[in-house]
Amino acid sequence: MSRETTYVGKLGSLQKFRDSLKTNSGNLPNLEGHRTQFEALVTKAQELTTRQAALAAEKQDVSQQLKEAFIEAERLGTVLRFGVKQQFGIRAEKLAEFSLQPFRGRRKAAVVAKTPPTVGSPLPAEPSK
Repeated sequence: MSRETTYVGKLGSLQKFRDSLKTNSGNLPNLEGHRTQFEALVTKAQELTTRQAALAAEKQDVSQQLKEAFIEAERLGTVLRFGVKQQFGIRAEKLAEFSLQPFRGRRKAAVVAKTPPTVGSPLPAEPSK
């Protein structure tokens, strides 16, 4: 048996073995029933491999179409969001129904009060070495 790990490689080995069995079927009459069963399984494997390749190509095509549909939907969604904001105004609480954040003003910047240094405060002592 071969050491192939891919289905395509295994299929090639099986087809080669099938062809050898078919060529020598006269010398192996006691294996005829198993040979025909084996031939049917190899044919089925070949058909499934072909189908799998076709589905992989179709999956790539569908993935590309899905990507394009999402891009177009996001673009149109952006336009519609701006339309909703224009219709109701940027401060309207109605925007929350559309999962949009109404403008509620800016927060006041926190005024950092600088405390003037006290005149008589001692400086921290430096550690002696």
